[in-house]
Amino acid sequence: MISTPSLMLAGTGADTVQIVALVSIIAGIFVFVEYNSSSPSLMEFRDAPPFNRVRFFGLAATVLALTVIAKGATEPTTLTVLFNMVGGSLSQAMDFPYSPVRLVVLMLPPEASENLIDSVRIAAGLSYLVSLLSLAFFVLVLRLNNWPNQRGGFNVWINLPTFDPTAGGDVVERLERDGQLNLILGFLLPFLIPAFVKLASDMFNPIQLQDSHTLIWMMTAWAFIPASMIMRGIAMLRVAQMVAVQREHAYLRAQGEDGVPA
Repeated sequence: MISTPSLMLAGTGADTVQIVALVSIIAGIFVFVEYNSSSPSLMEFRDAPPFNRVRFFGLAATVLALTVIAKGATEPTTLTVLFNMVGGSLSQAMDFPYSPVRLVVLMLPPEASENLIDSVRIAAGLSYLVSLLSLAFFVLVLRLNNWPNQRGGFNVWINLPTFDPTAGGDVVERLERDGQLNLILGFLLPFLIPAFVKLASDMFNPIQLQDSHTLIWMMTAWAFIPASMIMRGIAMLRVAQMVAVQREHAYLRAQGEDGVPA
């Protein structure tokens, strides 16, 4: 997934290829170690599919779609023309006042060309749509498969390695607070990121989105990070609900056992 733009786009420099290869190797080793170790360190919900699978396939679909569209600028084919037409139609439909796609277009400098504006609009609209579809699919799976308890149990230590249940305070309240914070940030980031980029562009040199690699990864990050945070927020709230239900059941069982005469 990481090497897709470098493999498909023409004119990729040798230095870029080497950096991408190094990042791909590091990412592969990290995922392999995380999923094959008994004590995880960073990756969350590794034993609660399809949380990470949905995120990965959504990210990979975004990178692939944007790469195909970028490839059509230099090597047009039937597939690239189709993706460009679909992306253009979607971006036009999503480019309305105060929408995240409109804010991404407005963050471009005044001297940006029409071709660059169209490319950014198409990339933003398509990446944002893929993130929304990934989020909707995750919510559907959560409802239909009783996630994350479909395997009969949920290990907090393995699936939430960065969450310390003994840090203090009620576990359910902390999970709900973290989940709500992720939901709020996930909703606001698509609006805040273009504003921050615009401010940074006024103070420093504007980001050169003319480069296809920069455009692909920026638009992917802009759409994927907020969607991933919303998924994490929903997952945290779901875990908090599950812990509260299990706590209530344990309390009722304890009351029933105390009420049985000796």
